[in-house]
Amino acid sequence: MRASCNACPRACGVDRQRRRGYCGMPAELRIARADLHPWEEPSISGANGSGTVFFCGCNLRCVYCQNRRISNGEQAGVAVSPEELERLFLRLRDRGAANINLVTPTHYTDQLIPILQKARPKLGIPVVYNCGGYDSAESLKGLQGLIDVYLPDCKYFSSELSLAYSAAPDYFPVAMAALEEMLSQVGAPVFDENGLLRRGVILRHLVLPGCREDSKALLNALCQRFGNRAFLLSLMSQYTPAFAPADAPKNLRRRVTSFEYEDVLNTACSLGFEGYLQARSSAVSHYTPAFDENDLRKLLDPL
Repeated sequence: MRASCNACPRACGVDRQRRRGYCGMPAELRIARADLHPWEEPSISGANGSGTVFFCGCNLRCVYCQNRRISNGEQAGVAVSPEELERLFLRLRDRGAANINLVTPTHYTDQLIPILQKARPKLGIPVVYNCGGYDSAESLKGLQGLIDVYLPDCKYFSSELSLAYSAAPDYFPVAMAALEEMLSQVGAPVFDENGLLRRGVILRHLVLPGCREDSKALLNALCQRFGNRAFLLSLMSQYTPAFAPADAPKNLRRRVTSFEYEDVLNTACSLGFEGYLQARSSAVSHYTPAFDENDLRKLLDPL
C-alpha cells in the first residue's frame, strides 16, 4: 500500500494507514458481501451465479447510488486479511461460481495485486473487475495478466452531468483512458462452449431519466474511438428513483420512460453495438443485494 494513496483518479494523497481516503476506506480490506449473484449479464452469471465480492467504499459520489450503505461508509463492512480474501475466493469457486467478481475494487487495487498473483493460479475460473469506470489507467497497468474480464460502467459524456451527479467533472476522459487500458489487456470478447465470457470487456451504461441525449452522445463517442466490436455493450434501464435523496434533481425522482430507453437503444443498434439490453421490470429495489454481515462472517469462518 502506497504511503500516499494515488490509486484512483482522485489522487487524494492520503496515508490510508493513518486515516481514510476520499473513498472513505482505510488501507485494510473491508468487504460487505460475498455470494453467488444471479443478476449479472447472462455470460457473467452463468447457471450458478457470479462469485461476487462487494468491497466497501467508492471513489464516486453518485447521488442515486443503490449501494449507498456500503459506498459512503454508512455500513463499515467486515475487515479481511489477504489470506481470508483468498480463502473466500476459493469457497465461492467451490460453490460453483462462474467467476470471481470484484465489485467496486478501484480503491483497493494495490492490495489486490499480490492477492490475485497468489490466488489466480489456483482458481481455474475467470476473475472479473467490476467498477464504476472512474479508474486510473496507470493503476490498472498493475493488473496486467491478473484480470480476465473487465466490467466497467461508462456513466456520462457531459462533464456537467458527471459533476452534478457523481462529483467527477473529468469522468469521461478518465473513463476513456481506463477503457483503453482494459481493452489493451484483455482484447475482444472470448466465450467458452457454455456461452460464459472467459475474456474481454462488457461496458455498462445506465440510462438516466432526462439524460437520453447524453447517453446517445456517449455511445457515438465510444463508437468513434473504439468501434463497435471491441467490447460488448450492456445497456441498462434499471435506474431506481427510490435511492435518490429527496433533494435530488426532479428528473432523478422518476423512472426512465420506455421512450427514453428505446431511443438510446435505437442509437446503440444503429451504431452496430452488440451485447445486452434490460427489461424495465428490473428497475425495482428487489434486485439490490442485501448486505448481511452475519452471513458474510459465516462464509469467512475457517472450515
